[in-house]
Amino acid sequence: MSVFQLAVNDALATTERLRTLEPQLLLAADLVRKCLLSGGKLLVCGNGGSAADGADFATEYTCRFIRDRKAYPAINLSACGSLLTAIGNDYGYERTFARQVEAFGKPGDVLVAITTSGNSENVRLALEAARLAGVHSLALLGRDGGKCKGVADIELIVPSTVTARIQEAHKFLLHSLCEQVEGAL
Repeated sequence: MSVFQLAVNDALATTERLRTLEPQLLLAADLVRKCLLSGGKLLVCGNGGSAADGADFATEYTCRFIRDRKAYPAINLSACGSLLTAIGNDYGYERTFARQVEAFGKPGDVLVAITTSGNSENVRLALEAARLAGVHSLALLGRDGGKCKGVADIELIVPSTVTARIQEAHKFLLHSLCEQVEGAL
C-alpha cells in the first residue's frame, strides 16, 4: 500500500472517531453562540499550524463563513508579530497568549485554544489566564490532551498520535463549529 493510501486510511479512521465528540461540539457551539449574541468576543490562539487554523477560524466570524451576515468580533492572538515579540522578550514566550488574554479578555468572552500535543505552555497559560479573567474556554487538543487537559471549560480531544491527522481533525471541528453557530447569528 502506498504512503498516500496509508494516509487516507488513517485520516478516515481519525475522522470516524470524531463522532464521539459531538456532545462536546454542541456544548462548544452553544458557548460560542451565546458569547457572540450577547456582545462578547472570541480570542483564538495556537502555534504554527494551529495558529493558522485559529486565524482561519477567527476570520470565519469577523468576515463570514457561508452566508453574508453581521460581523462578529474574533481576535487571532497569533497575528501581531510586534506584540508577540515584545511579550516574548519582556515576559517570556510562554506568556505570549496569557498576556493578551489579560489585556483583551472580559467575562463572557470565549478563548479558543488549539494545540495538537496539548503541551504548549503558552496555550496552557492562556487557558489559566482565561479562567482568572472570567473568560470561558474551549480547547482543541490531540493525543491524550497533554498538560492542557482539564484546564478548559470544554475540550475537543482528537484521539490520534499523528500531528497531521490531529491538525486535519481540528480544522474539520472548527468548520463544524462554524456550521453549528452561523445559523443562529
